[in-house]
Amino acid sequence: MLHSHLHPNLQFLSPHTSLSSSKPYTIPFPFPTPIRKPSSSSTLRLRHRNRRITNSATNHKVNETENKNKPPQQSVNRAYPFHEIEPKWQRLWDQHRTFRTPDDDIDMSKPKYYILDMFPYPSGAGLHVGHPLGYTATDILARFKRMQGYNVLHPMGWDAFGLPAEQYAIETGTHPKLTTVTNINRFTSQLKSLGFSYDWDREISTIEPEYYKWTQWIFLQLLKRGLAYQAEVPVNWCPALGTVLANEEVIDGVSERGGHPVVRKPMRQWMLKITAYADRLLEDLDDIDWPESVKEMQRNWIGRSEGAELEFCILDGDGKERDMQIIVYTTRPDTIFGTTYLVVAPEHPLLSSLVSTDQSNHMEDYIDLASRKSDLERTELQKEKTGVFTGCYAKNPANGEAIPIWVADYVLGSYGTGAIMAVPAHDSRDYEFALKYDIPVRWVVMPHDKSISESGKAFPGEGIIVNSSDTLTGLAINGLCSKEAAQKVIDWAEQGGSGKRKVNYKLRDWLFARQRYWGEPIPVIFLDDSGETVPLDETELPLILPELDDFSPSGTGEPPLSKAVSWVKTTDRLSGRPATREINTMPQWAGSCWYYLRFMDPNNSKELVDKEKERYWGPVDVYVGGAEHAVLHLLYARFWHKVLFDIGVVSTKEPFQCVINQGIILGEVQYMACRDKDGNLISADSTNMLNEHNLERISEEKVTKSGDSFVLKENPEVRLVARAHKMSKSRGNVVNPDDVISEYGADSLRLYEMFMGPLRDSKTWSTGGIEGVYRFLGRTWRLIVGLPLSDGTFKDRTVSVDEEPTIEQLRCLHKCIAKVTEEIEGTRFNTGISAMMEFLNAAYKWDKHPRSVVEAFVLLLSPYAPHMAEELWSRLGHTKSLAYEPFPKANPAYLKDSIIVLPVQINGKTRGTIQVEETCTEEDAFALASRDEKLSKYLDGQSVRKRIYVPGKILNVVLDRKNIKVGVQ
Repeated sequence: MLHSHLHPNLQFLSPHTSLSSSKPYTIPFPFPTPIRKPSSSSTLRLRHRNRRITNSATNHKVNETENKNKPPQQSVNRAYPFHEIEPKWQRLWDQHRTFRTPDDDIDMSKPKYYILDMFPYPSGAGLHVGHPLGYTATDILARFKRMQGYNVLHPMGWDAFGLPAEQYAIETGTHPKLTTVTNINRFTSQLKSLGFSYDWDREISTIEPEYYKWTQWIFLQLLKRGLAYQAEVPVNWCPALGTVLANEEVIDGVSERGGHPVVRKPMRQWMLKITAYADRLLEDLDDIDWPESVKEMQRNWIGRSEGAELEFCILDGDGKERDMQIIVYTTRPDTIFGTTYLVVAPEHPLLSSLVSTDQSNHMEDYIDLASRKSDLERTELQKEKTGVFTGCYAKNPANGEAIPIWVADYVLGSYGTGAIMAVPAHDSRDYEFALKYDIPVRWVVMPHDKSISESGKAFPGEGIIVNSSDTLTGLAINGLCSKEAAQKVIDWAEQGGSGKRKVNYKLRDWLFARQRYWGEPIPVIFLDDSGETVPLDETELPLILPELDDFSPSGTGEPPLSKAVSWVKTTDRLSGRPATREINTMPQWAGSCWYYLRFMDPNNSKELVDKEKERYWGPVDVYVGGAEHAVLHLLYARFWHKVLFDIGVVSTKEPFQCVINQGIILGEVQYMACRDKDGNLISADSTNMLNEHNLERISEEKVTKSGDSFVLKENPEVRLVARAHKMSKSRGNVVNPDDVISEYGADSLRLYEMFMGPLRDSKTWSTGGIEGVYRFLGRTWRLIVGLPLSDGTFKDRTVSVDEEPTIEQLRCLHKCIAKVTEEIEGTRFNTGISAMMEFLNAAYKWDKHPRSVVEAFVLLLSPYAPHMAEELWSRLGHTKSLAYEPFPKANPAYLKDSIIVLPVQINGKTRGTIQVEETCTEEDAFALASRDEKLSKYLDGQSVRKRIYVPGKILNVVLDRKNIKVGVQ
């Protein structure tokens, strides 16, 4: 039974609220807290924590000695004592496990709310102020939902394997386990200093064998179902890093980390058959509440298209057909008559059979150059098209024409068939290539707007087919629309055996192996005598990563694990035959694909997740993280989830019901002045080529705003360049949250990050801007606690009074409750803060502040500024945390605007107006008029003959004329 001694006019969400008591109350929290059983030991255990555990966990009593043991008041002039409040409540939350979500004894009859932050990677740099943006948003939601009576799952863990830790280990000679644990400890300390209500009992890390045992188990399930296989595929190989890199990790031919050269070369790799789930990954996007831009990115990445595979016979030097065909994939078979050349990828398997002797040297150089580019670079639309003629021709099956075969890197061997029919009149890339190499351009699709065909550009759209009939081949499609012509070409090709209908995808199978040490071992062995691949038995999991002193690249292309000779050489458990372990490891993506499931059941040693717990907690209700993970992480996680759904491990088709991408926080605006070649200052708008001029950093105090521009104070004619950049060490614009917390407190940082603007928008940091919310918190503190004493300290009590609130106060409060509730539910946190600021401004005009109103406001504030709210709640006389107090609910009766403007007449002449309630009586209206500054001069000392009152319309006061003051009328 939840109790409250707030005013009976304050409605709460809990249906069990008792309104009978006006004394401080105690709450038996809904979650009894058994002592957690320790999990099995781990060679990579993060750390042991010493916790003081009590049976009243979430409903802890405030330690009465806290206030007695406060440090002396510092001389720093602070708006309120956050330096005492925040460590105190963080300590209490931690000691009493306030935000622990019970594991085995949770009441599943209550509604659940699973809110999750994207798995952070614990880098050595620690947090900057951009990181807490999403974390603060999820914490507000988590606190809000707890107070609404939900069982809330709000965990935190670490995506701790990966290349950055391994590279740092190689550079410093420190084992990556040690640096990773150090970084995790730092991140944990910073997150706790911000007061986030994570359930730290559920903390997990991908480097713990108890965790990656189940990552390996998932791999074995994929292998059983033919979804994991080995293949020789072209990869981005970085010799310096000694590993394969994903396309996204290669920029301009060098590794993103370290800037090392990267080449393309074929290697034996483990692949996951994500393409088998392409259609389901597409179709199920319609059922989830994700940003449309993210769903569209996934659709484009999957890239489903319908078209045809067509065969082009290769010709010999005499123009005769060879027993060899190039198969092309096209989504526009209607344009086949416009094909004037073919293009094959540099890695096409038939290329060596196509290249003439004269062209072989040129071809070798070109293939080598292409191998140094990533797929993203090769397919960039803006890049200049390059290619080499093979010296060979093919026959166009539609008209028998001999057309040249070229090699160009804008065609990828991994997409379609690795070859295209080039139609330069109707494809912009083909058009640019044809112009550069003087290849014919033939129009075969006439747009409905004929002026387009005269524009000198390619026309990729649909229209009416022209120049597309041949009596010898029997294909005639002139006059048909594009769609009808495409179908006719496919039918013709299938009948003649030169092609077939085909659905294709841009999506490629997931390259799953890495030549690294710091990753999950792949649980397979290879029999030495036959090379047969043998999966480990599930009872042999986890296959633990061996300890290595030397984890640098081998220099031979072999992964670092090849150095663990005693680990690599093993025997097959069933046959006893000698075998060799797989020495590649899994990519960093592996551990982050399914971690959200482990949070539901973190200590289960018998199965990945308990089915009952998964059915209760799944799917994740809100998943918050950066837009940079919009495709790969989310796509990979969806793929694994669907596999787990198929084998009965999970009960939902999708892992994340709602995804929110928070914006980024840019560094503070930097002001730059331009100088010409002679060193003279020039206005930024006087040149369009700022890079030709020297830019000079200008300090903010020398800058002023003029209209929409920033100019020099001493010379307003000089307009400056004002830019904000993403925070990075190289730009020197990183703001450490520790410094902000030290000066303004964690609640101010939380509040400011939410107040900067909409959660999903990018925003610019301003240290000056945080002072505004800091002042708001200071005013809140003084309104409730009172002004500081002469020594700078504050009373332990509040200045609230045990009186009934007025109608005006209730109306003001309930409007604030309604707005804050609506804005939190809509994740519009900035406008929720604005509503509380408006309430505070109104409250400062009141003579007295009823306790019931103050308590409700403190509860509204608590998701945003939890440290201050807990302290104020304590000073209001409560002995328990407010974490599970019912969140105030607005009473609709107080949301109606029943105030009207009533005209007041004196002897029939309107002299002013007063504001009254719609139900205001004549006596109350006259009393208000008598106190009105403007009207009182007509009424003071006068004898009233009669009053004429029409409720809601008018008040007319008729005075005794013999007593009317001279000069007044």
